Amino acid sequence: MTTFEETSAGPLSLEQFVRALPKAELHCHLFGAVRRQTFIDLSDQAGNPVSRDEIDAFYTRGEKPVGVLRVLRALDAELIRAPADLQRIAYEYLQDAHAHGVAYSEFFWNPTGTVRVSGIAYEAAQDAIVAGIVAAERDFGIIGRLIPSIDREASPDEALAMVRWMSAHRAPEVIGIGMDYRENDRPPELFEAAYRLAREAGFKTTAHAGEFGMPWNNVATAIDLLQVDRVDHGYTVVDNPELLARCIARGLIFTVVPTNSYYLRTLAPERWAQDHPIRQMLAAGLRLHPNTDDPTLHLVTPTGAWLMMMQLGAGIDDLRGFMLNGLDAAWMDEALRQRWRTEWSARFDALRARLVAA
Repeated sequence: MTTFEETSAGPLSLEQFVRALPKAELHCHLFGAVRRQTFIDLSDQAGNPVSRDEIDAFYTRGEKPVGVLRVLRALDAELIRAPADLQRIAYEYLQDAHAHGVAYSEFFWNPTGTVRVSGIAYEAAQDAIVAGIVAAERDFGIIGRLIPSIDREASPDEALAMVRWMSAHRAPEVIGIGMDYRENDRPPELFEAAYRLAREAGFKTTAHAGEFGMPWNNVATAIDLLQVDRVDHGYTVVDNPELLARCIARGLIFTVVPTNSYYLRTLAPERWAQDHPIRQMLAAGLRLHPNTDDPTLHLVTPTGAWLMMMQLGAGIDDLRGFMLNGLDAAWMDEALRQRWRTEWSARFDALRARLVAA
């Protein structure tokens, strides 16, 4: 069965239409995609260091949700004990993404925690995740690619170590670096050396910036100093008109997350859709691509994330743009990109013809 095969040729609701659209996913964290049952199984295997009540709380998304960083730390510290755990998580994530039209995914993993906290050697951990990627492509047709990501709460030396591990254990499925975790007092410039080393080694680069309401200069630093190929989050770019205009002129693509916890916590529920910076980014003409970030912990699917973009001002034509932006921002083979641009555009048109007017 192909990724986009359907059993019906009848009319489509908006949700069915969005789910059937071919998609790339470029901003998802492996540990934020752990199924609830898998989390329970991992806890059971480790002697239940995390209680069932705590697990239930991790998978509850209230009106003012807390962040997910504590969940990710718990996985490293308490639950991930063998490479097979990582293989399972990667395989299950790609299976779940495939069910929502995702044909290609580049997802993040933080090696520093795996190596320093979980005690699994980098090579063994990477090999396990790649094995999950290979198995998912065999079983579902989805292409997965891995982005080792700098833990910005760790030291710049740890970031350099991560890039050196990547260079020493090259794999075709491991294509670039990212940077995530708490941004508040960890500006991008701390990690310039690691980004320079990664570029010299031939890796692509991206970075989380402007995620927690941090000033626009973090976005500018990621672009100008770290020289990223795309930006993850980047919401405060709207606070600097000159920077915003420069990003638009360059065609830089921002991977945005409508379920971002910061704005769900800080914006009044009745104003969320009107005041979210994604609405301003979209209206300004910035190239955007919607993503799930931490799908199981955010209680969101790729379909749900794309539908939420419509609450933030996107229309049907914007969905076509998101689809093509995902291809343009992806670190994939150029021949595949061009083939999919043609095939996905035709697919979009065929599905749109079946869309039932609201």
